[in-house]
Amino acid sequence: MYKTIAIVSILCICVYITKTNAQENSSQFTNTNVSTKSNNPILETRIDSILTLLTLEEKVAMCHAQSQFSSPGVPRLGIPELWMSDGPHGIRGEINWSNWDYSGWTNDYITAFPALTCLAATFNPSLSKQYGISIGEEARYRKKDVLLGPGVNMYRTPLNGRNFEYMGEDPYLASVMVVPYIKGVQQNGVAACVKHYALNNQELWRGHINVEVSDRALHEIYLPAFKAAVKEGNAWSIMGSYNQFRGEHCSHNDLLLNQILKKDWSFDGVVISDWGGTHDSKQAALNGLDIEMGSPINKQTSPRLAFDANFLGQPFLELLKNGKIDKSILNDKVRRILRLMMRTTLNTERPFGRINNKEHLQVSREIATEGIVLLKNENDFFPINPSQKITIVVIGENAIKPMTIGGGSSELKADFEISPLEGLQKRYKNATIIYSKGYSSDNLKEGEMASLNNEAIEMASKADLVLFFGGLNKNKGQDCEDGDRQELNLPYNQDYLISEIQKENANIGIVLVSGNAVSMPWISRVKAVMQTWYLGSEAGHAIADIISGDVNPSGKLPFSFPVKLTDNAAHFYGEISYPGDGKTQHYKDDIFVGYRWHDTKNIKPLFSFGHGLSYTSFKLSDIKTNKKTYTATDRINIMLKLTNIGNMDGSEVVQVYIGKPESKVTRALKELKGFKKIFLKKSEHSIINIPINVASLSFYDASISNWNLEKGDYIIYIGNASNNISKKINITIE
Repeated sequence: MYKTIAIVSILCICVYITKTNAQENSSQFTNTNVSTKSNNPILETRIDSILTLLTLEEKVAMCHAQSQFSSPGVPRLGIPELWMSDGPHGIRGEINWSNWDYSGWTNDYITAFPALTCLAATFNPSLSKQYGISIGEEARYRKKDVLLGPGVNMYRTPLNGRNFEYMGEDPYLASVMVVPYIKGVQQNGVAACVKHYALNNQELWRGHINVEVSDRALHEIYLPAFKAAVKEGNAWSIMGSYNQFRGEHCSHNDLLLNQILKKDWSFDGVVISDWGGTHDSKQAALNGLDIEMGSPINKQTSPRLAFDANFLGQPFLELLKNGKIDKSILNDKVRRILRLMMRTTLNTERPFGRINNKEHLQVSREIATEGIVLLKNENDFFPINPSQKITIVVIGENAIKPMTIGGGSSELKADFEISPLEGLQKRYKNATIIYSKGYSSDNLKEGEMASLNNEAIEMASKADLVLFFGGLNKNKGQDCEDGDRQELNLPYNQDYLISEIQKENANIGIVLVSGNAVSMPWISRVKAVMQTWYLGSEAGHAIADIISGDVNPSGKLPFSFPVKLTDNAAHFYGEISYPGDGKTQHYKDDIFVGYRWHDTKNIKPLFSFGHGLSYTSFKLSDIKTNKKTYTATDRINIMLKLTNIGNMDGSEVVQVYIGKPESKVTRALKELKGFKKIFLKKSEHSIINIPINVASLSFYDASISNWNLEKGDYIIYIGNASNNISKKINITIE
């Protein structure tokens, strides 16, 4: 009788997981709002009642992997497993139970969405919400409970192999963009797992490098996006990073997990280790890790028991049985896991999801077109009229190379991927398009690269115009996990090739496919440069949309492009700052990351944060604030008139930065505090209001371990890029 009641109790959990705006066919609609509040007393009482039904061994089992991408439930009680999948720009193909080989399924093809650098470049939070909804639906259809993304590590160095997975160099931009993504994913009953917490800003030596950084830089630069993910996005899970911080690995770091995340931010979700990022059973138990993931440590045992020997497996169980760790520590972990399950696997009201549909492709294409950044456009090289009967020579491996494959854990098994060349061929029916590879990322025999170069140079001489598709790729040592780039220059002899092509045909535009900044020694000799990122399934269509003028570019750079590597703050201070000495690195750049460094030190970048051109022109006028003097609880309202004074419909991003001259602490010249993206038809105008809370002007004061708002004079900078300010306004905080 007792067992029957217990099982009924478990099955009734789902009754208390509510959903509003339910649709008859939940797989067709995504506006479902799943109740996620941990302070629901009925919900929490149920969790406590379940805990009493679990054995010690069952609880411990829930705290570690049972396969490469799942952790166990409790079969005898009907509590299901948790299944996870790599993201953050698509659902990864199925992986074997206890090794990293692909399973060879034929039903795991998915929509590949643009990488998160592209999403950040849109400066469009509403698109971020659509991104989250769409990828959440695909995760749900693939029966995934936890999506391992988004990533919000800061862009500190252009050499970081995983920068393409993140949202740029500015903590405010990343914070604003990550929140709707999380909400979109989780409304599908799929947990977003925000990564990599924290300070995982390089791939070189990521498994052991010990990061030393000031409290101020930690809180002002590297933690805000994670904090927003938790406090505003209500993220259900967080992934600890591989690296160490102040001598403890981040997947079991007391300060980061127990003190900041769980205590200060009141995080009620689950901390999941990065795969193989756990190194000590006692630290894992005591310092805030809830689920240990990774490959099995004991490869000699059966697949069924392979993960039991991991740090939060049998060693953890022995510590509990011996009384060396209190069982309340275990109960807190299991309580969090059960709460996550109620939000996901035990929530019978969540929608079914869907995959590879036209709506997802439309979202992917829209994000791609809004994220493409026009860096240079001399004499209106772009757009190129599709009705012209001209000869276009397309040069470069990146015009044909698949970019959803490779890159590490974020590689995808896309249902399809339109290459840039294919996209151009479909759009430019009246033009003669000739393709030459020009260079190769393959290991070529002696003389083969020169042959490719020469063929491309010869073809360029016969064209009306040249489109060079270059940049980086997803190969190891480029934009790829588990390794950093070796230099800022373009690889595979591209710089030389561009220079030689330009000598033969000056009518050349460069289309960069990458997730990182590159140097451009040829910049003054080419007509145009376009940054197109990794755009996923609809890459070629989106690029053709922009090149043809079917869509007006509106993307803005989410990070600075330095002229040379030492112009970047992390590299300015030498090897101890990046990559470290092999054991430790010191973030000597402190709070001066990206444009904060360039602005404050007056080091002109190649292209500035927030920069991005349009095919039309905009005018900012009548710029003013609602007051001149404010108190700590006030809100600053910046009002202005934005007018499209050009000949084409388009979107502009108004950016607001604020600086504190004569501060008692060292500060950046200015910091992004607000932005708004507005679409205007030609000749149309709009009155814009951008609100900014005065409290957001505080700095982190390490002497009091809290935020501190300085009184005095501030300067507001309003423009459309960090280096293109239309007006400065002085205000005072009393």
